[in-house]
Amino acid sequence: MPSPMKQCEYSQIAAQSSSPMESPKKKKIPHRKWEVFPGRNKFYCDGRIMMASQTGVFYLTLVLIVVTSGFFFAFDCPYLAVNITPVIPAIAAVLFFFVMGTLLRTSFSDPGVLPRATQDEAADLERQIDVANGSNSGSGYRPPPRTKEVIINGQTVKLKYCFTCKIFRPPRASHCSLCDNCVERFDHHCPWVGNCVGKRNYRFFYMFILSLSLLTVFIFAFVITHVILRSQKTGFLNALKDSPVSVLEAVVCFFSVWSILGLSGFHTYLISSNQTTNEDIKGSWSNKRSKDNYNPYSYGNIFTNCCAALCGPLPPSLIDRRGTIQSDTPQAVVPPNGITTYGATQTQSNMAAAAVTLLQNESSPTSEEPPLPGKMTISPPCATLVLGQPTPPPSTSNLATATILTDTVPLTEQFEGHHFLTPEEAPSPPGMLNPGTPLTQSHTMLVLNAVIQDSMHEDSVRGLVKLSSV
Repeated sequence: MPSPMKQCEYSQIAAQSSSPMESPKKKKIPHRKWEVFPGRNKFYCDGRIMMASQTGVFYLTLVLIVVTSGFFFAFDCPYLAVNITPVIPAIAAVLFFFVMGTLLRTSFSDPGVLPRATQDEAADLERQIDVANGSNSGSGYRPPPRTKEVIINGQTVKLKYCFTCKIFRPPRASHCSLCDNCVERFDHHCPWVGNCVGKRNYRFFYMFILSLSLLTVFIFAFVITHVILRSQKTGFLNALKDSPVSVLEAVVCFFSVWSILGLSGFHTYLISSNQTTNEDIKGSWSNKRSKDNYNPYSYGNIFTNCCAALCGPLPPSLIDRRGTIQSDTPQAVVPPNGITTYGATQTQSNMAAAAVTLLQNESSPTSEEPPLPGKMTISPPCATLVLGQPTPPPSTSNLATATILTDTVPLTEQFEGHHFLTPEEAPSPPGMLNPGTPLTQSHTMLVLNAVIQDSMHEDSVRGLVKLSSV
Protein backbone atom coordinates (compact mmCIF):
# COMPACT_ATOMS: atom_id res chain seq x y z
CA MET A 1 0.00 0.00 0.00
CA PRO A 2 1.50 3.35 -0.95
CA SER A 3 2.54 5.79 1.75
CA PRO A 4 -0.24 8.23 2.77
CA MET A 5 2.16 11.23 2.54
CA LYS A 6 3.13 10.39 -1.02
CA GLN A 7 -0.51 10.11 -1.99
CA CYS A 8 -1.13 13.56 -0.49
CA GLU A 9 1.61 15.30 -2.43
CA TYR A 10 0.59 18.11 -4.72
CA SER A 11 1.42 18.47 -8.35
CA GLN A 12 2.92 21.67 -9.80
CA ILE A 13 0.79 24.70 -9.02
CA ALA A 14 2.32 27.31 -11.29
CA ALA A 15 1.65 26.37 -14.91
CA GLN A 16 4.18 27.13 -17.63
CA SER A 17 3.68 30.58 -19.13
CA SER A 18 4.94 32.08 -22.34
CA SER A 19 5.21 35.56 -20.80
CA PRO A 20 8.81 36.84 -20.73
CA MET A 21 8.33 38.13 -17.19
CA GLU A 22 7.37 34.67 -15.95
CA SER A 23 10.00 32.66 -17.82
CA PRO A 24 12.67 31.26 -15.49
CA LYS A 25 16.00 33.09 -15.64
CA LYS A 26 19.18 33.29 -13.72
CA LYS A 27 19.51 36.05 -11.19
CA LYS A 28 20.52 39.25 -12.95
CA ILE A 29 23.89 40.80 -12.18
CA PRO A 30 23.51 44.25 -10.56
CA HIS A 31 24.03 47.20 -12.88
CA ARG A 32 27.38 48.97 -13.04
CA LYS A 33 27.64 52.62 -12.04
CA TRP A 34 28.65 53.67 -15.55
CA GLU A 35 25.20 52.62 -16.79
CA VAL A 36 23.55 55.33 -14.68
CA PHE A 37 26.34 57.90 -15.01
CA PRO A 38 24.72 61.38 -15.11
CA GLY A 39 27.21 62.95 -17.55
CA ARG A 40 27.22 62.82 -21.35
CA ASN A 41 30.13 60.42 -21.66
CA LYS A 42 30.13 57.17 -23.61
CA PHE A 43 31.37 53.95 -22.07
CA TYR A 44 32.64 50.80 -23.75
CA CYS A 45 33.95 47.39 -22.62
CA ASP A 46 31.78 47.33 -19.49
CA GLY A 47 32.91 50.78 -18.37
CA ARG A 48 36.64 50.29 -18.90
CA ILE A 49 36.71 52.84 -21.75
CA MET A 50 35.36 56.34 -21.12
CA MET A 51 35.04 58.93 -23.89
CA ALA A 52 33.11 62.09 -24.70
CA SER A 53 29.78 61.93 -26.48
CA GLN A 54 31.17 63.52 -29.67
CA THR A 55 33.90 61.25 -31.03
CA GLY A 56 33.80 61.97 -34.77
CA VAL A 57 36.95 64.12 -34.76
CA PHE A 58 38.78 61.47 -32.74
CA TYR A 59 38.19 58.90 -35.48
CA LEU A 60 39.47 61.42 -38.02
CA THR A 61 42.66 61.80 -35.98
CA LEU A 62 43.01 58.03 -35.82
CA VAL A 63 42.56 57.63 -39.58
CA LEU A 64 45.06 60.36 -40.44
CA ILE A 65 47.77 58.91 -38.23
CA VAL A 66 47.24 55.28 -39.26
CA VAL A 67 46.86 55.95 -43.01
CA THR A 68 49.80 58.34 -43.25
CA SER A 69 52.08 56.04 -41.26
CA GLY A 70 50.88 53.01 -43.24
CA PHE A 71 51.71 54.68 -46.54
CA PHE A 72 55.14 55.56 -45.22
CA PHE A 73 55.85 51.97 -44.14
CA ALA A 74 54.53 50.52 -47.40
CA PHE A 75 55.98 52.87 -50.05
CA ASP A 76 58.95 54.71 -48.52
CA CYS A 77 60.53 52.47 -45.89
CA PRO A 78 61.55 49.64 -48.33
CA TYR A 79 63.45 52.08 -50.55
CA LEU A 80 65.01 53.92 -47.57
CA ALA A 81 66.04 50.68 -45.83
CA VAL A 82 67.92 49.49 -48.94
CA ASN A 83 69.51 52.76 -50.02
CA ILE A 84 70.19 54.40 -46.62
CA THR A 85 69.76 52.23 -43.48
CA PRO A 86 67.22 49.79 -42.02
CA VAL A 87 67.23 51.80 -38.80
CA ILE A 88 64.78 54.30 -40.34
CA PRO A 89 61.80 51.89 -40.41
CA ALA A 90 62.62 50.76 -36.86
CA ILE A 91 62.63 54.31 -35.49
CA ALA A 92 59.39 55.10 -37.35
CA ALA A 93 57.75 51.97 -35.87
CA VAL A 94 58.75 52.92 -32.32
CA LEU A 95 57.39 56.44 -32.75
CA PHE A 96 54.18 55.15 -34.31
CA PHE A 97 53.39 52.72 -31.48
CA PHE A 98 54.25 55.33 -28.86
CA VAL A 99 51.91 57.85 -30.51
CA MET A 100 49.07 55.33 -30.71
CA GLY A 101 49.56 54.24 -27.11
CA THR A 102 49.47 57.76 -25.68
CA LEU A 103 46.52 58.71 -27.91
CA LEU A 104 44.42 55.78 -26.77
CA ARG A 105 45.46 56.29 -23.15
CA THR A 106 44.34 59.91 -23.32
CA SER A 107 41.08 59.17 -25.11
CA PHE A 108 39.95 56.11 -23.13
CA SER A 109 40.72 57.22 -19.57
CA ASP A 110 38.93 59.21 -16.91
CA PRO A 111 40.29 62.78 -17.09
CA GLY A 112 39.52 63.40 -13.41
CA VAL A 113 35.73 63.67 -13.25
CA LEU A 114 34.42 64.75 -9.86
CA PRO A 115 31.40 62.80 -8.55
CA ARG A 116 28.19 64.73 -8.13
CA ALA A 117 26.65 65.29 -4.73
CA THR A 118 23.86 62.99 -3.62
CA GLN A 119 20.49 64.39 -2.59
CA ASP A 120 21.38 64.27 1.09
CA GLU A 121 24.76 65.89 0.49
CA ALA A 122 23.22 68.65 -1.64
CA ALA A 123 20.52 69.34 0.98
CA ASP A 124 23.14 69.48 3.74
CA LEU A 125 25.25 71.85 1.66
CA GLU A 126 22.25 74.12 1.10
CA ARG A 127 21.65 74.23 4.85
CA GLN A 128 25.28 75.17 5.45
CA ILE A 129 24.98 77.97 2.89
CA ASP A 130 21.80 79.26 4.53
CA VAL A 131 23.35 79.21 7.98
CA ALA A 132 26.50 80.95 6.75
CA ASN A 133 24.36 83.60 5.08
CA GLY A 134 22.28 84.19 8.22
CA SER A 135 18.96 83.49 6.51
CA ASN A 136 17.43 82.37 9.82
CA SER A 137 17.92 85.78 11.40
CA GLY A 138 14.77 87.81 10.44
CA SER A 139 16.73 90.39 8.44
CA GLY A 140 14.93 89.49 5.23
CA TYR A 141 15.87 87.16 2.43
CA ARG A 142 19.26 87.43 0.80
CA PRO A 143 20.46 85.15 -1.99
CA PRO A 144 22.95 82.67 -0.54
CA PRO A 145 26.59 83.11 -1.58
CA ARG A 146 27.82 80.66 -4.18
CA THR A 147 31.56 81.07 -3.65
CA LYS A 148 34.04 80.22 -0.95
CA GLU A 149 37.54 81.53 -0.44
CA VAL A 150 40.61 79.50 0.51
CA ILE A 151 44.24 80.52 0.93
CA ILE A 152 46.84 78.64 -1.18
CA ASN A 153 50.49 79.68 -0.75
CA GLY A 154 49.39 83.13 0.39
CA GLN A 155 47.06 83.66 -2.55
CA THR A 156 43.27 83.88 -2.16
CA VAL A 157 41.51 81.39 -4.42
CA LYS A 158 37.73 81.35 -4.94
CA LEU A 159 35.83 78.08 -5.01
CA LYS A 160 32.77 78.35 -7.23
CA TYR A 161 29.54 76.45 -6.69
CA CYS A 162 28.41 74.18 -9.53
CA PHE A 163 24.62 74.18 -9.89
CA THR A 164 24.74 71.00 -12.00
CA CYS A 165 26.95 68.85 -9.78
CA LYS A 166 25.77 70.52 -6.53
CA ILE A 167 29.30 70.88 -5.19
CA PHE A 168 31.87 73.58 -4.54
CA ARG A 169 34.50 72.88 -7.17
CA PRO A 170 38.02 72.39 -5.77
CA PRO A 171 40.82 74.71 -6.93
CA ARG A 172 41.64 74.56 -10.68
CA ALA A 173 38.53 72.47 -11.41
CA SER A 174 35.95 73.53 -13.99
CA HIS A 175 32.71 72.23 -15.48
CA CYS A 176 32.93 70.98 -19.07
CA SER A 177 29.79 71.96 -20.96
CA LEU A 178 30.29 69.24 -23.60
CA CYS A 179 30.73 66.33 -21.20
CA ASP A 180 28.55 67.88 -18.47
CA ASN A 181 31.05 67.01 -15.74
CA CYS A 182 33.25 68.88 -13.29
CA VAL A 183 36.85 67.90 -14.06
CA GLU A 184 39.70 68.22 -11.59
CA ARG A 185 42.55 70.45 -12.81
CA PHE A 186 40.61 71.05 -16.00
CA ASP A 187 42.83 72.02 -18.95
CA HIS A 188 40.48 71.96 -21.95
CA HIS A 189 38.16 69.73 -23.95
CA CYS A 190 40.06 68.35 -26.93
CA PRO A 191 37.86 67.03 -29.79
CA TRP A 192 40.95 65.56 -31.52
CA VAL A 193 41.35 63.01 -28.73
CA GLY A 194 37.61 62.74 -28.04
CA ASN A 195 37.87 63.50 -24.32
CA CYS A 196 38.49 66.18 -21.74
CA VAL A 197 42.06 66.83 -20.69
CA GLY A 198 42.43 67.03 -16.95
CA LYS A 199 44.46 65.91 -13.98
CA ARG A 200 44.46 62.19 -14.73
CA ASN A 201 45.32 62.25 -18.47
CA TYR A 202 47.19 65.51 -19.05
CA ARG A 203 50.63 63.88 -19.01
CA PHE A 204 49.52 61.36 -21.65
CA PHE A 205 48.06 64.15 -23.76
CA TYR A 206 51.34 66.08 -23.62
CA MET A 207 53.38 63.00 -24.55
CA PHE A 208 50.96 62.33 -27.39
CA ILE A 209 51.32 65.73 -29.04
CA LEU A 210 55.08 65.75 -28.42
CA SER A 211 55.62 62.30 -29.95
CA LEU A 212 53.19 63.11 -32.79
CA SER A 213 55.30 66.17 -33.60
CA LEU A 214 58.41 64.01 -33.79
CA LEU A 215 56.65 61.39 -35.95
CA THR A 216 55.27 64.03 -38.34
CA VAL A 217 58.66 65.70 -38.74
CA PHE A 218 60.34 62.31 -39.16
CA ILE A 219 57.94 61.15 -41.89
CA PHE A 220 58.04 64.50 -43.69
CA ALA A 221 61.85 64.61 -43.66
CA PHE A 222 62.37 61.09 -45.01
CA VAL A 223 59.60 61.37 -47.60
CA ILE A 224 61.41 64.37 -49.01
CA THR A 225 64.65 62.37 -48.85
CA HIS A 226 63.03 59.54 -50.77
CA VAL A 227 61.80 61.87 -53.52
CA ILE A 228 65.23 63.56 -53.80
CA LEU A 229 67.07 60.24 -54.13
CA ARG A 230 64.72 59.10 -56.86
CA SER A 231 64.94 62.43 -58.69
CA GLN A 232 68.76 62.14 -58.82
CA LYS A 233 68.42 58.92 -60.79
CA THR A 234 65.33 59.45 -62.95
CA GLY A 235 64.60 63.17 -62.72
CA PHE A 236 62.17 65.09 -60.53
CA LEU A 237 59.03 64.59 -62.62
CA ASN A 238 59.70 60.90 -63.07
CA ALA A 239 60.29 60.58 -59.31
CA LEU A 240 56.87 62.14 -58.64
CA LYS A 241 55.28 59.75 -61.14
CA ASP A 242 57.03 56.73 -59.62
CA SER A 243 55.92 57.50 -56.04
CA PRO A 244 52.70 59.59 -56.02
CA VAL A 245 51.83 58.32 -52.53
CA SER A 246 54.98 59.96 -51.18
CA VAL A 247 53.78 63.29 -52.54
CA LEU A 248 50.46 62.82 -50.71
CA GLU A 249 52.28 62.06 -47.47
CA ALA A 250 54.45 65.16 -47.83
CA VAL A 251 51.40 67.38 -48.36
CA VAL A 252 49.56 66.00 -45.31
CA CYS A 253 52.62 66.31 -43.08
CA PHE A 254 53.43 69.81 -44.30
CA PHE A 255 50.01 71.25 -43.43
CA SER A 256 49.70 69.46 -40.10
CA VAL A 257 53.21 69.79 -38.68
CA TRP A 258 52.88 73.51 -37.97
CA SER A 259 49.78 73.23 -35.81
CA ILE A 260 51.16 70.18 -33.99
CA LEU A 261 54.50 71.85 -33.31
CA GLY A 262 52.77 75.02 -32.14
CA LEU A 263 50.51 73.05 -29.79
CA SER A 264 53.49 71.18 -28.38
CA GLY A 265 55.38 74.39 -27.74
CA PHE A 266 52.37 76.01 -26.05
CA HIS A 267 51.87 73.12 -23.65
CA THR A 268 55.58 72.99 -22.93
CA TYR A 269 55.29 76.60 -21.77
CA LEU A 270 52.24 75.73 -19.63
CA ILE A 271 54.03 72.82 -17.98
CA SER A 272 57.12 74.88 -17.26
CA SER A 273 54.99 77.51 -15.49
CA ASN A 274 52.53 75.00 -13.93
CA GLN A 275 49.44 76.48 -15.53
CA THR A 276 46.47 75.08 -17.40
CA THR A 277 45.02 76.19 -20.71
CA ASN A 278 41.91 77.37 -18.90
CA GLU A 279 43.92 79.53 -16.50
CA ASP A 280 46.13 80.94 -19.28
CA ILE A 281 43.15 81.95 -21.46
CA LYS A 282 41.40 83.65 -18.54
CA GLY A 283 44.65 85.34 -17.45
CA SER A 284 44.17 84.16 -13.88
CA TRP A 285 47.82 84.27 -12.82
CA SER A 286 51.04 86.06 -13.60
CA ASN A 287 54.43 84.36 -13.86
CA LYS A 288 56.08 87.16 -11.88
CA ARG A 289 56.21 86.68 -8.14
CA SER A 290 56.30 90.43 -7.54
CA LYS A 291 52.74 90.95 -8.78
CA ASP A 292 49.65 90.46 -6.64
CA ASN A 293 48.14 87.77 -8.88
CA TYR A 294 51.16 85.48 -8.92
CA ASN A 295 50.64 81.79 -9.61
CA PRO A 296 50.28 79.97 -6.26
CA TYR A 297 50.72 76.55 -7.89
CA SER A 298 54.14 77.23 -9.40
CA TYR A 299 57.19 75.85 -7.60
CA GLY A 300 59.34 78.69 -8.91
CA ASN A 301 61.52 76.30 -10.89
CA ILE A 302 60.98 75.05 -14.46
CA PHE A 303 62.46 71.63 -13.78
CA THR A 304 60.33 71.11 -10.64
CA ASN A 305 57.18 72.21 -12.44
CA CYS A 306 57.83 69.73 -15.27
CA CYS A 307 58.50 66.90 -12.84
CA ALA A 308 55.31 67.69 -10.89
CA ALA A 309 53.19 67.63 -14.05
CA LEU A 310 54.77 64.63 -15.79
CA CYS A 311 56.35 62.46 -13.10
CA GLY A 312 54.09 62.86 -10.10
CA PRO A 313 51.84 60.05 -8.81
CA LEU A 314 48.71 59.42 -10.86
CA PRO A 315 45.62 60.02 -8.69
CA PRO A 316 42.92 57.33 -8.67
CA SER A 317 39.56 57.77 -10.35
CA LEU A 318 36.87 59.20 -8.08
CA ILE A 319 33.75 58.02 -9.90
CA ASP A 320 34.26 54.22 -9.61
CA ARG A 321 32.51 53.70 -12.94
CA ARG A 322 32.79 49.89 -12.83
CA GLY A 323 31.39 49.57 -9.32
CA THR A 324 28.12 47.72 -8.83
CA ILE A 325 24.88 49.27 -7.64
CA GLN A 326 21.86 47.66 -6.01
CA SER A 327 18.47 48.36 -7.59
CA ASP A 328 14.90 47.01 -7.51
CA THR A 329 15.20 45.36 -10.89
CA PRO A 330 13.02 42.28 -11.60
CA GLN A 331 14.88 39.17 -10.57
CA ALA A 332 14.16 35.62 -9.51
CA VAL A 333 13.48 35.29 -5.81
CA VAL A 334 12.92 32.02 -3.95
CA PRO A 335 10.39 32.55 -1.12
CA PRO A 336 10.20 30.19 1.88
CA ASN A 337 7.33 28.12 0.44
CA GLY A 338 9.51 26.85 -2.42
CA ILE A 339 7.63 28.67 -5.22
CA THR A 340 9.88 30.77 -7.47
CA THR A 341 8.29 33.99 -8.69
CA TYR A 342 9.59 36.11 -11.58
CA GLY A 343 8.93 39.67 -12.61
CA ALA A 344 8.64 40.91 -9.01
CA THR A 345 11.04 42.76 -6.81
CA GLN A 346 12.56 41.35 -3.67
CA THR A 347 10.10 43.25 -1.47
CA GLN A 348 7.03 42.08 -3.37
CA SER A 349 8.19 38.46 -3.32
CA ASN A 350 8.84 38.58 0.41
CA MET A 351 5.33 39.98 0.98
CA ALA A 352 3.81 37.20 -1.10
CA ALA A 353 5.79 34.54 0.76
CA ALA A 354 4.68 35.98 4.10
CA ALA A 355 1.07 35.97 2.98
CA VAL A 356 1.26 32.30 1.96
CA THR A 357 2.84 31.37 5.28
CA LEU A 358 0.23 33.34 7.23
CA LEU A 359 -2.60 31.71 5.29
CA GLN A 360 -1.18 28.26 5.95
CA ASN A 361 -0.82 28.98 9.68
CA GLU A 362 -4.33 30.38 10.01
CA SER A 363 -5.97 27.60 7.99
CA SER A 364 -4.44 24.78 10.08
CA PRO A 365 -6.81 23.82 12.94
CA THR A 366 -5.49 22.27 16.09
CA SER A 367 -5.79 18.57 16.61
CA GLU A 368 -7.68 19.04 19.93
CA GLU A 369 -10.60 20.86 18.27
CA PRO A 370 -13.35 18.31 17.38
CA PRO A 371 -15.28 18.73 14.14
CA LEU A 372 -18.60 20.48 14.58
CA PRO A 373 -21.76 19.07 12.97
CA GLY A 374 -22.74 20.90 9.82
CA LYS A 375 -19.45 22.87 9.70
CA MET A 376 -16.81 22.34 7.01
CA THR A 377 -13.57 21.13 8.57
CA ILE A 378 -10.28 22.21 7.00
CA SER A 379 -7.38 19.88 7.48
CA PRO A 380 -3.74 21.14 7.38
CA PRO A 381 -2.11 21.41 3.94
CA CYS A 382 0.31 18.80 2.72
CA ALA A 383 3.84 19.10 4.01
CA THR A 384 5.54 18.44 0.69
CA LEU A 385 4.97 20.45 -2.51
CA VAL A 386 6.18 18.55 -5.59
CA LEU A 387 6.40 20.29 -8.95
CA GLY A 388 4.44 18.61 -11.70
CA GLN A 389 1.33 19.22 -13.77
CA PRO A 390 -1.68 21.02 -12.26
CA THR A 391 -4.28 18.73 -10.71
CA PRO A 392 -7.90 19.66 -11.58
CA PRO A 393 -10.23 20.06 -8.62
CA PRO A 394 -12.33 16.95 -8.00
CA SER A 395 -16.08 16.92 -8.57
CA THR A 396 -18.17 17.05 -5.42
CA SER A 397 -21.14 15.28 -7.00
CA ASN A 398 -19.44 11.95 -7.58
CA LEU A 399 -19.79 9.94 -4.40
CA ALA A 400 -17.94 6.95 -5.81
CA THR A 401 -14.78 9.05 -6.25
CA ALA A 402 -15.08 10.32 -2.69
CA THR A 403 -15.39 6.74 -1.43
CA ILE A 404 -12.21 5.73 -3.27
CA LEU A 405 -10.35 8.67 -1.69
CA THR A 406 -10.99 7.16 1.72
CA ASP A 407 -8.25 4.63 0.99
CA THR A 408 -5.64 7.32 0.06
CA VAL A 409 -6.35 10.39 2.22
CA PRO A 410 -4.83 9.93 5.68
CA LEU A 411 -7.45 10.14 8.42
CA THR A 412 -6.83 11.42 11.87
CA GLU A 413 -7.18 9.29 14.96
CA GLN A 414 -10.58 10.72 15.79
CA PHE A 415 -12.16 8.90 12.79
CA GLU A 416 -10.71 5.47 13.63
CA GLY A 417 -13.33 2.83 14.38
CA HIS A 418 -16.10 4.53 12.42
CA HIS A 419 -18.05 2.77 9.71
CA PHE A 420 -17.85 4.42 6.26
CA LEU A 421 -20.72 4.25 3.80
CA THR A 422 -20.41 2.25 0.61
CA PRO A 423 -21.90 3.46 -2.70
CA GLU A 424 -24.92 1.19 -2.05
CA GLU A 425 -25.40 2.67 1.42
CA ALA A 426 -25.15 6.26 0.23
CA PRO A 427 -28.23 8.37 1.05
CA SER A 428 -30.76 9.14 -1.65
CA PRO A 429 -31.54 12.67 -2.88
CA PRO A 430 -33.81 14.89 -0.73
CA GLY A 431 -37.42 13.70 -0.75
CA MET A 432 -36.49 10.02 -1.00
CA LEU A 433 -34.90 9.57 2.43
CA ASN A 434 -36.40 7.45 5.09
CA PRO A 435 -37.31 9.21 8.28
CA GLY A 436 -34.69 9.07 10.97
CA THR A 437 -31.74 8.55 8.68
CA PRO A 438 -28.68 10.11 10.39
CA LEU A 439 -26.98 12.48 7.96
CA THR A 440 -25.65 15.15 10.21
CA GLN A 441 -22.27 13.49 10.63
CA SER A 442 -21.85 11.64 7.36
CA HIS A 443 -18.32 10.35 6.99
CA THR A 444 -18.60 10.72 3.24
CA MET A 445 -19.09 14.47 3.68
CA LEU A 446 -16.01 14.60 5.93
CA VAL A 447 -13.93 13.05 3.19
CA LEU A 448 -15.37 15.54 0.73
CA ASN A 449 -14.41 18.35 3.11
CA ALA A 450 -10.76 17.28 2.90
CA VAL A 451 -10.91 17.22 -0.90
CA ILE A 452 -12.59 20.66 -1.02
CA GLN A 453 -9.92 21.99 1.36
CA ASP A 454 -7.17 20.83 -1.01
CA SER A 455 -8.89 22.61 -3.90
CA MET A 456 -9.29 25.83 -1.90
CA HIS A 457 -5.66 25.76 -0.76
CA GLU A 458 -4.51 25.25 -4.35
CA ASP A 459 -6.65 28.14 -5.63
CA SER A 460 -5.37 30.48 -2.90
CA VAL A 461 -1.73 29.73 -3.74
CA ARG A 462 -2.50 30.25 -7.45
CA GLY A 463 -3.90 33.70 -6.68
CA LEU A 464 -0.91 34.69 -4.57
CA VAL A 465 1.52 33.63 -7.30
CA LYS A 466 -0.38 35.71 -9.87
CA LEU A 467 -0.52 38.68 -7.46
CA SER A 468 3.24 38.59 -6.82
CA SER A 469 4.01 38.49 -10.54
CA VAL A 470 1.98 41.64 -11.34
